[in-house]
Amino acid sequence: MTAAVEQTFHLACDLGAESGRVMLGTLQGPRGRMRLALAELHRFPTGALEVNGTLRWDFLRIWGSIVEGLRKAGTRGEAVSSISTDSWGVDYVLGKGDEPMLIAPFHYRDQRTAGGYERVAAKIPLAEVFNETGIQFMLINAIYQLEADMRIRPDIIRFAERMLGVGDQINWLLSGVAKMEVSMASTFQIYNPRTRTWSEKIIKALDFPKHIFPELVDSGTVLAALRPALATATGLAPETKIVAGCSHDTGAAVAAVPAADEGEWAYLSSGTWSLLGIESPVPIINEASRAKNFTNEAGYGGTTRFLKNISGLWILQECRRNWIASGKATADELSYEKLAALAADAKPLQTLINPADVRFGLVTDMPARIAEYCKETGQAVPANFGATVRCILESLALSYRRTLGEITAITGKKPQVLHIVGGGTKNLLLNQLAADATGMTVIAGPVEATAAGNVLIQALALGRLSNLAEARAVVRASFPLTTYQPRDAAAWQAAYSRFQDLP
Repeated sequence: MTAAVEQTFHLACDLGAESGRVMLGTLQGPRGRMRLALAELHRFPTGALEVNGTLRWDFLRIWGSIVEGLRKAGTRGEAVSSISTDSWGVDYVLGKGDEPMLIAPFHYRDQRTAGGYERVAAKIPLAEVFNETGIQFMLINAIYQLEADMRIRPDIIRFAERMLGVGDQINWLLSGVAKMEVSMASTFQIYNPRTRTWSEKIIKALDFPKHIFPELVDSGTVLAALRPALATATGLAPETKIVAGCSHDTGAAVAAVPAADEGEWAYLSSGTWSLLGIESPVPIINEASRAKNFTNEAGYGGTTRFLKNISGLWILQECRRNWIASGKATADELSYEKLAALAADAKPLQTLINPADVRFGLVTDMPARIAEYCKETGQAVPANFGATVRCILESLALSYRRTLGEITAITGKKPQVLHIVGGGTKNLLLNQLAADATGMTVIAGPVEATAAGNVLIQALALGRLSNLAEARAVVRASFPLTTYQPRDAAAWQAAYSRFQDLP
């Protein structure tokens, strides 16, 4: 007797730092033989706007684009079961009542947080901040953004009724339920992963208004049905469920890592940021993890994403933006595929940078910053596009090796396989360089890990799947994966020695 074939439809609203998408996920097949298919219904830009010397998100345009994507879904006629939104972390939207926002939300690279470490440390020692949160020190974190806003615009902060992460704010607009999912909250550096609550110690020390911190919910929580007015406007069914999946995009991506039984493994969510780490059953908060600036972010099912944020393909994106803006080449001439091809033809392991240097995290003339760093370190400045891109990619790969070594030193676990997921997997050269630099087997894919994880967590919330292992089996069965083996061990060992000496 043939098992009944089930088919369900889910919408993933996936917001990245450069672009957002509304994706249709179709889950088909019985338990044990289920497959996931993803279709992009609508893509739109999200990037920052400069307004009066500040960097902001055009949140209303983002919201309008999501509604347009939902309308496109509504015209297709599929019975959509659920919708969930994920986004980048650390940023927040202030709201009150039915107002969609009180001010245009700030972009995490806005410079108002400069000096934030010192101002926070004057009120609570940074060692206590880490012990409370287990979160990596980065000036983009919400704790420093909120400290700056309390200093610059305190009346607005105290007037606000709530503070929600970007993904959670979209879920509120869809459902009418204003709650923050824990994977998003954990990025703020105001959340305690041991108690799984907001840190009262930090809130009190920094005089943050306690009332703006919303109720927290676990990953995979059904919030409510789609607002009736939106159901009418989009053509979606009024019983469509809104799910707080992993509202932080990296949390969703890690849920879709296609790990099986290969022993110890690590993951790299590769995109604007390179987020490299392991999945741990508990937070790893100690002096060693603080000294190496690791972070403990919440994952699906109570897991911890023990990882480090590395300035990933952002460095390449900023170089490309500068080259196009300065008229050195057109956008078509500098497609990411063509840049990767130029890098592949460039001479290997010539010039290296340290991606952790603060200058490479800024909105800046990135080629000039690379040249500046090379001169300071006595290296040749890359002579052309290909040499510059190769320098960036090789330096990123070497930073992966360093981070994996730190993970082993802190945890005693030595990963044997590195899973690379996300849009950065389309850079085949970087995938191979990661294998070369780390000496590890690299398994790349899926490209659409965030959207896949978003959909699979919805399916878990609705009982379509039973657990994370089952969800990862669906990923392995549904998407092509590519394996890379390391090469040229001696050359990379010599390069790593040089890299370790860089300031």
